[in-house]
Amino acid sequence: MSNNARALLIVGHGSTVNPDSSAPTLAHAAEIRRRKVFADVECAFWKEEPSLRDAIFLFDPEAAREVYVVPNFISEGYFTQTVIPRELELNGRSTKRPNGQVWKYCEPVGNHPLVTELLLQRAREIAPGVPETETSLLIVAHGTDLNENSAAAAKREAEKIRALGKYADVLNVYMEEAPLVAGWRKLTKSPNVVVVPFFISDGLHSYEDIPVLLGIAKEKSTSNCISAGGEIFQRNPYKIDNRSLFYAPSIGTDPRFADIIVAQVNLFDDAFSGIILAQTENFDSKS
Repeated sequence: MSNNARALLIVGHGSTVNPDSSAPTLAHAAEIRRRKVFADVECAFWKEEPSLRDAIFLFDPEAAREVYVVPNFISEGYFTQTVIPRELELNGRSTKRPNGQVWKYCEPVGNHPLVTELLLQRAREIAPGVPETETSLLIVAHGTDLNENSAAAAKREAEKIRALGKYADVLNVYMEEAPLVAGWRKLTKSPNVVVVPFFISDGLHSYEDIPVLLGIAKEKSTSNCISAGGEIFQRNPYKIDNRSLFYAPSIGTDPRFADIIVAQVNLFDDAFSGIILAQTENFDSKS
């Protein structure tokens, strides 16, 4: 089908208190819109406007016969498996509306293999020229049972990067469960430590909570930490116990996530084509 008949909906969580929560999603949408590979590109949020319920009516069925939905989430979980399908009235990977429009539900961005490469690139960019063999890489997720899928995703990425043998060590650490990011001094032995938050957007966790746990910021003391939070990434490296700690913005703020969003659409089409081909071959074999 022509790109002129396809639309893209990027779904984010959003926040009523953190204006930076939706910023990466909106930025990725603007970049994809600039590429003109879809007839229309829109965003919808759980906690902001436009809402998921409103998103059902965002696309003209005459102009966009297909709508691809890509969750801008770091992992599968309650929101991608329950909230988004419920709010968008999706009944599977492919849903045909009464108006004839077909909505195709893609996997969340965090599931794509390119995330591993972006983690590696983010680590290199935040600590340029620092030997990887003398560096420990920490991938930080939230932790706790409420976020078990994101914790598992961080563990998966750490295992993939560890297998490459590039860094002295690669650890998945958490804010609220072991291994704790607060214990980084004991968990690592290398002279350099690179810390990358495994979140879609920057906010209280990356601006304040994690820096406090790392010991590179004081305890919560201001109400406007979000507006000033970006400064925490500009002070690298932090010198602690004769070691250098480099702290990166959340991985989801990387502009190259726009590539992952488009890639998830392509993967959906490839998988769908494979199913059709397998069904056709099976039919031919029975004929």
